[in-house]
Amino acid sequence: MGRLMLIAVRNLIQHRRRSLLLGGAMALVTILLVLLGAVGAGIESTMMRAGTALLSGHVNVTGFYKVSSGRVAPLLLEREKVLGQIEELVPEAVRFSDRLRGMAKIVSERDSIQAAVVGVAIESEPGLREVLREAEGNLMDLAQPRSMALYAAQAKRLGVSVGDAVTLSAPTVRGQFNSVDVTVRVILKDLGILSTMSCLASADTMRELNLYTEDTTGVIYVYLDDPEKSAEVESRLRTMLPDYGHELMEHHPGPFWGKFQLAAGEDWTGQRLDLTTWVDELLAMQWVLKTFSTVSGMLVMVLLVIILVGVMNTLWIAIRDRTKEIGTLRSIGMGKGRVLIAFVIEVGVLSVSATLLGVGLGTALAALINALEIPVSPGFQLFLMTDTLRLVMDPRVVLNAMLIVPGFAMLASLFPAWRATRLKPVTAIHQVG
Repeated sequence: MGRLMLIAVRNLIQHRRRSLLLGGAMALVTILLVLLGAVGAGIESTMMRAGTALLSGHVNVTGFYKVSSGRVAPLLLEREKVLGQIEELVPEAVRFSDRLRGMAKIVSERDSIQAAVVGVAIESEPGLREVLREAEGNLMDLAQPRSMALYAAQAKRLGVSVGDAVTLSAPTVRGQFNSVDVTVRVILKDLGILSTMSCLASADTMRELNLYTEDTTGVIYVYLDDPEKSAEVESRLRTMLPDYGHELMEHHPGPFWGKFQLAAGEDWTGQRLDLTTWVDELLAMQWVLKTFSTVSGMLVMVLLVIILVGVMNTLWIAIRDRTKEIGTLRSIGMGKGRVLIAFVIEVGVLSVSATLLGVGLGTALAALINALEIPVSPGFQLFLMTDTLRLVMDPRVVLNAMLIVPGFAMLASLFPAWRATRLKPVTAIHQVG
């Protein structure tokens, strides 16, 4: 085997122009595979990071409260009691947070908009502080009384800046309208679809606006060290919370705002809890990943076909040029199997070398793209919830590239190499190549 390896390396060096062209093509394909994989992993990571900071915890306990059979509010009573029970049932949780949610009309001197308002205790929301970026002001100022944060597009439409006053108006649980004058403490950079649909206010502001008590919230987020255990934790809570006297809604995958019509159509009053995981809440965003995976999968297949065709054509040329060499090797006793192995090893050495080079260059290019912080167009921001392109070098991406390219290259070499073994030694040795 060592001798065959030596022969393969010498042949690659002897025909270095051909080797460089084919190796360069393989390296380029590897770079593209690495970058495609890094973009896909980056999209998934960004959506997971932003989604579980802005829209969902790893496990969510949402309250739905019905004053009458047809009137539903995103309301969870006895916050401290319920939170204590969840902490007891989920000891592996790394942190908890709770938020209030509702719709409100935001009125300025210039204009008004309708938006979902999320009430947060910003000091206990490290995930929000990591994801949101200030365009003006300081996000921590959201802890001040009667304060709110708007996205840049909302602030532009309302014609307000940090320090300006706006009025929040919303219906209470019992159908009466209430208004609160608040101060815009921070303007955030636009963040995809959330920039047009929602904004933030302090938790106390939301309680004052909706006439809630201090022990009232809307949803409790549970964050785990391992998000993959979300389904297990959700199942545990679904089994154990009824023992504490809670009534639960039937499980329906999907974001919480899609549950209002469902709850309104059911014949019950009072409070029920809805349990979901981050996968359920971000279900509407999964199609972005599926679409990208489909498109990138098709592109990968095209690249692999290019490898197959390139390797087969190159080997056909090599076999034609080395017909006399093959005949000589066969005449001095080299068997058909060893001739075939010699060609496959030659392609293997070339493809592995090219793949390693491609992985190195692809990794460096991904790091450069991240360092440049390339802006994402508003159309992509709508779904990615980020304003810059971020690539993630998942070890699986590198491993796939290192296995796929050499694997397909060596597979493509089998048929031409097999044809080379079919040459008769006497005929081959007298042929002028």
